[in-house]
Amino acid sequence: MQQPLTDVFFASFDLHPDLLSGLEATGFTRCTPIQALTLPEALKGVDVAGQAQTGTGKTGAFLVATFQRLLTREALTERRTGDPRALVLAPTRELAIQIHKDAMNIGRNTGLRMALAYGGTDYDKQRAVLEKGIDVLIATPGRLIDYYKQGAVDFRGIEVLVIDEADRMFDLGFIKDIRYIMRRLPERERRQGLLYSATLSHRVRELAYEHMNSPVELKVETDNVTADRVRQIVYFPASDEKKALLLNLLKANNVERGIIFINTRHWVERVTEWLKRYGYRVGALSGDVPQKKRESLLRRFQAGEIDLVVATDVAARGLHIPAVSHVINFDLPQDAEDYVHRIGRTARLGAEGDAISFACETYAISLPDIEAYIGQSIPRGDIDPAWLVMPTPPPRESLPGQPTEEDDADADSAAHDRPPRPQREGGGRDGRGRSGAGGRSSAGGRSGGRGGRSGESGAGRGERRDGEGGRRPRRDADKPAGEQADVAVAGAGPVAEGAPPAGGDAKKKRRRRGGRNRRRDGDAAATPEPGTREGRAGAVDVSPRGRHDSRPKPAQRDHEQVHRKESGLKSLVRRIRNLFRR
Repeated sequence: MQQPLTDVFFASFDLHPDLLSGLEATGFTRCTPIQALTLPEALKGVDVAGQAQTGTGKTGAFLVATFQRLLTREALTERRTGDPRALVLAPTRELAIQIHKDAMNIGRNTGLRMALAYGGTDYDKQRAVLEKGIDVLIATPGRLIDYYKQGAVDFRGIEVLVIDEADRMFDLGFIKDIRYIMRRLPERERRQGLLYSATLSHRVRELAYEHMNSPVELKVETDNVTADRVRQIVYFPASDEKKALLLNLLKANNVERGIIFINTRHWVERVTEWLKRYGYRVGALSGDVPQKKRESLLRRFQAGEIDLVVATDVAARGLHIPAVSHVINFDLPQDAEDYVHRIGRTARLGAEGDAISFACETYAISLPDIEAYIGQSIPRGDIDPAWLVMPTPPPRESLPGQPTEEDDADADSAAHDRPPRPQREGGGRDGRGRSGAGGRSSAGGRSGGRGGRSGESGAGRGERRDGEGGRRPRRDADKPAGEQADVAVAGAGPVAEGAPPAGGDAKKKRRRRGGRNRRRDGDAAATPEPGTREGRAGAVDVSPRGRHDSRPKPAQRDHEQVHRKESGLKSLVRRIRNLFRR
């Protein structure tokens, strides 16, 4: 694959032999445009502010200049043994890890000791490496300041300061940390400063001139990066059409390895779940993902174990992931610079790639600024109506313990076909205990009636009061056949003479409260009259098994007797009878 290389060879510079051998072993023999532009000045010891898009080789540019200075010059006299001589600052953990990897490859033969410091990993392990002594420290600002305040690292021996992705430092709010670090370094005349950024905006220039020694500004124009090797196209779907359009374009373009950029973390999770549902090997990369999981995901993506990464702009800067064929802006970025950084994930080091963008009604307002920034109009794409139709997902196997879609449909159908619960009517209770509602009616009384006491009487479960709040008797003809059978089975004995039919009207009597067996030993039991509740209760207890002694018994004795002699439905029947005998 053709590389964007110049005719300038690294061997044409007066580099240290160990450094040159490391470059050749890594496969670097000719310079990229940013390397050929900045190395002549940087190797002289001049401060450099370089503008270049990510993926153009600027990491190699500042590493070569840094290693050359450390190999050919004596350390500062103020440096303590083991303190770093060069400091490389990166805005994100992923970028710091990538820089450290490149430094280990290029400096493999130099004998220089490299160290990496960034948040989200074991604090003590990184500190132990620092205490052993290092020459080059690659770090993120926050973790570096922590080590400095703890005395684990000292800045007095720093000879070279590198700030990579300076504009990103501002975006992420690290500029105060950067100034904190730079004010504790040796004087600018005694050290070299190398600053690289995708844009040399006013604020980046202000930082450079404030803490660097009159840096030379060198630029690789942006339009040469985006126009020549990235095929760009923009579609104009509605917000609710982007999901179907994304799925169909992934299939139509046969995307083998792509990054999908989204502006919010919430939608990163949603789109990731969509893609998994359609069988894609996909991972999510956002600020909510723990550091170890991020590193694992990137390794799997680079190894080809994952086809797609759905990410916020946290992954848009500084990551060198080879062979990314497609970048899809599910949401157009609100900052034109972020657009350049996003599409820079593809077409790296001479490769070609595709950048597909969706300009919906929410983010289309950013498109004019993006086109003005890159200096060209992005070609418009026509949307095939078939692309707006959601494809059919593959069948999904349910997880253990979770219902399938068929189960959900059956449950909905069962709920739809289930007959309404019959209104509870006052006909007494059956042998199954309390009525199904288990609560009180809107009229304030207890649910369920206190109708007949015989085995044939008693309303079935699920009966309710009538609309007026009173108890309405229920005739046998009103009962379903199955319910009548249940009641008949629950009966304990024959019906005594004088007992009214099950559906007869029951005389209402105020229920006495206050516990079981309120009648004292000296009280005489009144003779029940036919047609009353007590009469019906007496009619039931004609069998020896169902006879209940009128004398009061202690609650505990009664409780033990019930559980000893009765079980199942008979036990419930006996409890209900005892309640009515208070």
